[in-house]
Amino acid sequence: MTTILRLPSEPGQLTLPALLLRNAEDHGSLPALSWRDNGDGGGWATLTWQEVRHETAVLAAGYEALGVERGEQVLMMMGNRPEHWLSDLALTHLGAVPVSVYGTAAPGQIAHIARHSRARFAIVEGARERTRWEPLLADTTVALEALVVVEPAEAGPHRTYASLHTAGARMSSPEAFDGAWRKSRADDLLTVVYTSGTTGDPKAVPITHRSVVANALALDRVVELPDHVEHICYLPFAHIAERMLGIYLPVFRASHVHLCADTAAVAATAGALRPAQFFGVPRVWEKLASTLRNALAALPEDRQAVIEAAAGTAREHVAHRERGEEPPAVLEAAYRSAKAEVLDPILSLAGFDRLVWTASASAPMPLDVVRFWAGFGIVVMDAWGLTETVGVFTTNSPSAFRLGSVGRPLEGLELRIADDGEILVRGGTVFPGYLRADGSVEGALDADGWFPTGDIGRIDDDGYLWLTDRKKEMIITSTGKNVSPALVENTLKEHPLIGQALVHGDGHSYLVALLVLDPETAPAWAAARGIDVTPDALPDHPAVREEVERAVGAANARLNRTEQVKRHRLLAQEWGPETGELTPSLKLRRRVVHARYAEVLEALYEEGGS
Repeated sequence: MTTILRLPSEPGQLTLPALLLRNAEDHGSLPALSWRDNGDGGGWATLTWQEVRHETAVLAAGYEALGVERGEQVLMMMGNRPEHWLSDLALTHLGAVPVSVYGTAAPGQIAHIARHSRARFAIVEGARERTRWEPLLADTTVALEALVVVEPAEAGPHRTYASLHTAGARMSSPEAFDGAWRKSRADDLLTVVYTSGTTGDPKAVPITHRSVVANALALDRVVELPDHVEHICYLPFAHIAERMLGIYLPVFRASHVHLCADTAAVAATAGALRPAQFFGVPRVWEKLASTLRNALAALPEDRQAVIEAAAGTAREHVAHRERGEEPPAVLEAAYRSAKAEVLDPILSLAGFDRLVWTASASAPMPLDVVRFWAGFGIVVMDAWGLTETVGVFTTNSPSAFRLGSVGRPLEGLELRIADDGEILVRGGTVFPGYLRADGSVEGALDADGWFPTGDIGRIDDDGYLWLTDRKKEMIITSTGKNVSPALVENTLKEHPLIGQALVHGDGHSYLVALLVLDPETAPAWAAARGIDVTPDALPDHPAVREEVERAVGAANARLNRTEQVKRHRLLAQEWGPETGELTPSLKLRRRVVHARYAEVLEALYEEGGS
């Protein structure tokens, strides 16, 4: 159990502003927030907890002067930058409700959120965001009155963040600031998270101070972390995972947030910081594993053999822990030697040699990736939850884990499996229902308080939850068989050449797949075999196609007949949030891929009949 810092009141009465005051009083000189300072050669700029609270007070006065009122939602579309993080806290201290909007949101989604939230103000980053929000100022169905633009050179006729900060510094009053936040109660809204579903309008999930604190307390009972631990913050704040990991838990734990504005820089940031904890969605862990595998493959064979022997020792050590057994003294000694002499020096290149806690969530984690990291003594603690459960609902922990599962429920929470396999949840952090535009709540729980999650899974005899897939994403073949696409896709991706996969087969008698070459592994694999072509040409090279055929065959050998892929098409272009195939949290948007590659998928069936 992580050391709980002083709680300034009873847990059920705590608010985020009360915790921030505690941090300024008890841990004021410790670093709280860091970000890359482009004006200082790319070094880190840092605010202590005392400085964070001062900045929060200044900004709160600025937003109050702008006209922000208690209880109203204020929309924000910015990247992971200090203005976003600090504005969130400042608005919370005013009793307003900060709401982050995905930077990749389509104009229609932005309009829906603006209309539904009845927000009068939006804070946006620069010209790219400004041009998407400006039309709403003239839309009579939207309450939006004004934009605040962070980048001063791109603000145009709108108010700048700097001018708001200047006004706040001039008008800030400790008495007014203190009086405002002390009016907040644990059951007040802390934020509203608009779900990033791939179909329909986003739904508004209300999150209270009480539910966030309850989740934080439950997590602290199973998560072992050093005091004031650092966190690399790179997922969008519009996602519940980064809201908890990047804002709320750091305030609760008085830890140190490092903002990473570019997801492509996550690996480099980890390498520089050598963090004690690291959270990565499955795609991040996959890409890091791919990079490390490529580096190892370039080593001499005798060195590779030494590393593989050490990895075998680490996996054996993890296997004992997974079974709840104390590793034998001989194995413990061998593992410590392997870690110190072989594995940690390799991990240090990625900045992972100091890790004591690693986690993943958001989508099923490929088991081969989990076992790869176990070979370095890193047990990725897979967790599961929803926006509607304030993030983590089940998790593995160092004292109780099953590789491939998403763990057991946090204390005080319940789950069960419905007759159709859907996971149902109940407990104090489960929301009551979705927020309507008029501020009322549309109940989402049944008469007994259970919420249907839309996920399919099973619970084993030891209480661990194993995810199968999203209920709405299950494939039903023309023969009436149900297939989990994620299971098949993760099996295909076990081959290092295959970085991404989408399986299709609804209404057909067999499955087909779109496969994307791993952008790091494929060029290295080709170079090692003397294949001298551009990355775009690799999918058409006979040797690459032959190897992928073998990979599909190997995957099919481990799948049942219904799950096997009969035909596939190899693609060169990696899918990403920028091109729309992945969500901002790097989950596959199946409907987008289906629509974009409809002709390719249809051709795969025409080639072989249906």
